[in-house]
Amino acid sequence: MSDSLPDGEPADGPVATATDGRRRASVRFEVLRPSPADGSTRARLGRLELTHGIVETPQFMPVGTNATVKALDPDDLVGTGATIILANTYHLYLRPGHERIARLGGLHRFMGWDRPILTDSGGFQVVSLGDLRVVDDDGVTFRSHLDGSLHRFTAEHAIAVQEALGSDVAVAFDQPVAPSSPREVVAGATERTHRWAERSLAAHRRADQALFGIVQGGLEPDLRAGSTEFIASLPFDGICLGGLAGDETPAQREATLDVAVPILAHDPRPRYLMGLGSPTDLLEAVHRGVDLFDSVMPSRVARNGQFWVPGGRINIRNSRYLDDPAPIQDGCPCLACRRFSRAYLAHLFRAQELLAYRLATCHNLTFTLDFMARIRAALRSGTFPASLPALRERAGRMRGSEASVQSA
Repeated sequence: MSDSLPDGEPADGPVATATDGRRRASVRFEVLRPSPADGSTRARLGRLELTHGIVETPQFMPVGTNATVKALDPDDLVGTGATIILANTYHLYLRPGHERIARLGGLHRFMGWDRPILTDSGGFQVVSLGDLRVVDDDGVTFRSHLDGSLHRFTAEHAIAVQEALGSDVAVAFDQPVAPSSPREVVAGATERTHRWAERSLAAHRRADQALFGIVQGGLEPDLRAGSTEFIASLPFDGICLGGLAGDETPAQREATLDVAVPILAHDPRPRYLMGLGSPTDLLEAVHRGVDLFDSVMPSRVARNGQFWVPGGRINIRNSRYLDDPAPIQDGCPCLACRRFSRAYLAHLFRAQELLAYRLATCHNLTFTLDFMARIRAALRSGTFPASLPALRERAGRMRGSEASVQSA
């Protein structure tokens, strides 16, 4: 499915430009189809040009925490339709180490992936370690989950690690907290995130690497609005909407997006909601104006035997599939569906064969990325609002919270 506009047809949306004298990174974001003036949706079609390639938006980024999407090699990823992946700053800092990766030619060469990579700041992992960390105004001191050794992350250090990794997009260091946290906790973390955002910008030097800032504010409308305005006032290359995809309900998340995104209505930079991954949640966030997403969910539920199909999912561990000769999904181009039956996959999971995890992950990522391509096609043709019922039916009713329970 091509993401190109018809030959000769000009883009009619804005292009992201710097708001001050900071030297621009090797990044360009163009809105190809703005959201319609009638307000039927805030969804938009875009193109993000990065050092290692072009990313059509709205887009989903598979997560390669340890410089690999679990069970897949780069050719598998290309086969699923992936054009950009996410790698984890915290985990790569601890093992094998960012300096080692830099000596070996950078993250792209290290993992054999020649397309764009986004690295998160490491903030989520650092501050989610509970009693293993201490947060102060300057940064976070934490104990490694690997060996208990002490480490220190600051805004400057998070940027230095990401510059050493050489990702196409780096992310400012922040302090995310659970959306249900008390207001005073959310307010303190949001203020700290703002100070760290300014320090991240000051520390960033790599001209071939974009830098995104992160909005916090929890579920508090005034804090979320204030954080959106503050981060948008800084010369970042993109805007992350953080502190969601946690313990909030879908309605709370959507209400929060309805606060933040309108503030960015005339901001041409890409918008990235961190940690969202179920088809239903992705669709609703696109509808509310978000461009980029990442999540471990498609690969995690795959390793538990859940295959996403139009209208929902199947659990291959159910005995009903032991004699089923059909593919997981008719017409699916993934490696699993092209060559193997449900019965064979049911056998692989019961035998705990490693091939099971590869095939299941290939399928779920193919389904997710094909779903995003269908969304882009509807946006390109101007039919997205009318297509919403059919897209919702294809996504099924599974939300992120349901999937996380099922994958426990």
